[in-house]
Amino acid sequence: MTGIRIPLVRIAHARSGDKADWVDFGLFAWNAAGYRILEREVTAEKVRAHFAPWLPGEVEAWPLPNILALKFVLKGALQGGGARNLRLDNLGKAMAGALLRMEIEVSEDELAAALNEHRVGWWGEQA
Repeated sequence: MTGIRIPLVRIAHARSGDKADWVDFGLFAWNAAGYRILEREVTAEKVRAHFAPWLPGEVEAWPLPNILALKFVLKGALQGGGARNLRLDNLGKAMAGALLRMEIEVSEDELAAALNEHRVGWWGEQA
């Protein structure tokens, strides 16, 4: 596909946390058009490549279409755990922002649909 490159933050938001040595992400599309893009463009392999400088472990991914989300677990991302690591920027909360800076490729029509379709809140109604 030939298109334009955009950061994920244009069409999604994220929540994250950490537990021991893992970081857990929820990447949420604002609407169904955005979810279709995320589902195609944001794979475990691409997330692993995005975090490659920090990530010695695997990335697992699960689609959650009923809530327009993707779930990712980055194993080994905290390199021993948040309390043992001297880097403050790799705690789970900070890494959600890093994920949202990941760039993906979309067509202009897809981007227009994702930006113009009504947003859906977590409760399933239009936001």
